[in-house]
Amino acid sequence: MGQKIHPIGFRIGVIRDWESKWYANKKEFAALLQEDMKIRKFIQTRLKQAAISHIEIERAANRAKITLHTGKPGIIIGRGGRGIDELRATLDRLTQRQLTINVIEIRQPETDAQLVAEGIGAQLTKRISHKRAMRQAVTRAMRMGAKGVRILCAGRLAGSEMARRELDRMGKIPLQTLRANIDYGFAEAMTTYGHIGIKVWIYKGDILPDMRRTIGESAEEAAAPRPPRPRSERGDRNRRRSRNANAKKGQAPQDAPRSDGRQVERRSQD
Repeated sequence: MGQKIHPIGFRIGVIRDWESKWYANKKEFAALLQEDMKIRKFIQTRLKQAAISHIEIERAANRAKITLHTGKPGIIIGRGGRGIDELRATLDRLTQRQLTINVIEIRQPETDAQLVAEGIGAQLTKRISHKRAMRQAVTRAMRMGAKGVRILCAGRLAGSEMARRELDRMGKIPLQTLRANIDYGFAEAMTTYGHIGIKVWIYKGDILPDMRRTIGESAEEAAAPRPPRPRSERGDRNRRRSRNANAKKGQAPQDAPRSDGRQVERRSQD
């Protein structure tokens, strides 16, 4: 039976990096882990309309660096930087640490799985048809360069009495390929007839060992085409073509040197 695994956790250490980067001993680990969860929950609750995809936390001694990847940086920064200053002051009081907050804009929110899932959830809350919302999201992602998209909605879709699942997909999603750069997102739509879950998988191309990239870089850079091999390394393809051409003309095939340098002997059949 096929077992389901988180596509991002499956690729951590191979092509993806951790979202929390720090080290602690056994005594401090639990407290710091709870602090990370508290920071993420506070930011996602307070900046719910800022289209935050993911949050990275780095620690060193009594300092912490928080990086917000968002599709709407203007909402976080605010007029004259007032918004980010208030956020930093609130988090300083919450954690009793010196915090640094960086905001990174997501250039293509149409290919970010978390933002796509949240966008579909917002549309379902406004009673837009789930089929229309899913098809529009798939089409936009493919138009922006994604190589495959899969969207799954589950719950009381369209207010039906019995819950069901609806799936829309386009392209390919190689979930078992570790070098495949697959982004995954999950969101819930709070509708009047219950919660509807939305899962989104977006395949952006392969990341080869010599082209390793971190989260957020475009798939076009990560999946650059390979240069063609020189003619000397292409094997015996040209020699086979000449033999086939001579055979069609009725001529005897000429002896040609093998790849290891030895001559091939041909004996005519009487």
